[in-house]
This record gives sequence, C-alpha cells and structure tokens, in this order.
Amino acid sequence: MRQQSTGNDPSRYHLTLTAGGRVVQQGWWPSEATARWKWSGWVGEYSGLHDVRIVLVDEETEETLASWP
Repeated sequence: MRQQSTGNDPSRYHLTLTAGGRVVQQGWWPSEATARWKWSGWVGEYSGLHDVRIVLVDEETEETLASWP
C-alpha cells in the first residue's frame, strides 16, 4: 500500500486503458474531478476497441473509482 500523501499527489488518480489484456495507455492526475473527466473521455473515444477495459483507481486508497465495461 502507498503511504498517505500530504497534499495533491500528482500520481494519486491512475487511469489505465487495456485492450486484449495489454496496457495501451495510462495517465495520472492529482484531481479526482479531472481524472473522472478523462475516464469519461476515454470511454467515449476507445469503447469501440476489441476487448477494451478502462479503469480509474485512487492509488492512495487502492479503491477502484470507475471501470468500463
């Protein structure tokens, strides 16, 4: 588990796009609102890929915040 952060950790919200079980794209943001906005954009842009999965995780709490499908 990661250590508790004190402030805006630039790598707290981690977004991962996989297709066919392979990581295609990743991104990290300090703001949950921005990360959720990016997640929505990725779903809209990449949902047509074969066997795609898009997951947003709070790296500090290790909680999955959103996933598609």
